[in-house]
Amino acid sequence: MARKKKEEAPPSQGWKDTFSDLMNLLLCFFVLLFASSNVDEAKFDEIAASFQSTFSIFQAGSTAVGDGVLISNGVSQLNELSEFINSMGAMADNDEIAEKFDELQNELEAVEQAKMETSEQLAEQIEEALNENNIGDEVDIDFNSQYVQLTLRGAILFDPGSAKISEGIVPTLRKVGMILDRYAEYEIEIEGHTDNVPQHNSQYASNDELSSARALSVFEFFVANTGLSPALMKHSGRGEYVPIADNSTAEGRDRNRRVEIKIYHALSNY
Repeated sequence: MARKKKEEAPPSQGWKDTFSDLMNLLLCFFVLLFASSNVDEAKFDEIAASFQSTFSIFQAGSTAVGDGVLISNGVSQLNELSEFINSMGAMADNDEIAEKFDELQNELEAVEQAKMETSEQLAEQIEEALNENNIGDEVDIDFNSQYVQLTLRGAILFDPGSAKISEGIVPTLRKVGMILDRYAEYEIEIEGHTDNVPQHNSQYASNDELSSARALSVFEFFVANTGLSPALMKHSGRGEYVPIADNSTAEGRDRNRRVEIKIYHALSNY
């Protein structure tokens, strides 16, 4: 029997499946685009209001970037900022500004002058009191716009390497305390100073410790023997770091060993 001729298979229809998948993908893609283009107006308004209050860039009720209003507003604000800066620069050259500056400068100078005059008057009063008590030669006096300063030599206040007040200086300190009592409402600061000779003994390991202990001793003396309030008094040790003379000579070292008492007057804080 002759074999029958094999029938050819009909053409494949697989391209239709591929095309169908492609259409579905495109449909999904456009749906996503459409969904993303729908802006939640309420949320956007909240964000816009937040930016407007913080940066002041959204104006005129603009709610979208597409209309170009936000961008144009931003550019216009940059221009306004530039104009503001330029105007401020022009104002700096204005005679009125210069006049105001001069007035302020004059006021500051007047305040400084008043402070200096107050210090000078206070220094004259204290110097007169020192002379009346016959201790003017034992206490140096100086002043600036902030305070009047009394300086007592450490050599007559303390024995070498000690913070205990010498008995011979007690009468002088009592008289100084009596004078300070007149200005009990003022703030008083006591500073201890030393020379630069290294300090090593059983009590004090350094000049810092020694100067602090000496300032504390004078502070405690005034607290115990005057009506001065401890709340208005301060004490500190400055060690060897603020010399007033050359430490290379015996005379200079003697001057550097000292206790300073600073009296701040009513205008000191201005």
